[in-house]
Amino acid sequence: MSVAEPRRIALFRHAKADWPQVTDHERPLGERGRTDAAVAGRKLADTGVSFDLALCSTATRTRETWKLAVHELPHRPKTVYEERVYDASPGELITVLNETPDDARNVILIGHNPGIQGLAEVLSGSAEGDARERMSRRGFPAAAFAVVSFEGSWKALEPGVATLLDYWAPSE
Repeated sequence: MSVAEPRRIALFRHAKADWPQVTDHERPLGERGRTDAAVAGRKLADTGVSFDLALCSTATRTRETWKLAVHELPHRPKTVYEERVYDASPGELITVLNETPDDARNVILIGHNPGIQGLAEVLSGSAEGDARERMSRRGFPAAAFAVVSFEGSWKALEPGVATLLDYWAPSE
């Protein structure tokens, strides 16, 4: 694959979690979250992006979100559970993405707010259609995702280099 070909990143916030008496890292999905995760998976499939790699936080709610969403995709990507995605800032998430092997063209990152929303905002130097306006209006609720595109190697990913292609939230 040439590094000049566009790369896509889906920035996917975990679905709605429950609040049992466990640590934040161990919080499971709630009933609505389980439903929304599967719907989000179908919407991700509708984008037409075939993901080569999934980078998922190690938190219970992100792992559960991904397990429900991935069943809706036509192709199951290699999944890496990455501790650094849990509670990460946009800068920390860029560092993780910068380490992605260049043979991976399209990546899905399953994580948490405020990092996921912040990353979508900071990467998107431009946007197609009304995606930015919808994302600004809705924020980044549980199970929302944004798809951005950029050209170059993963090491070149930095603020402002991407185009926001798509945005979806459960109430869209």
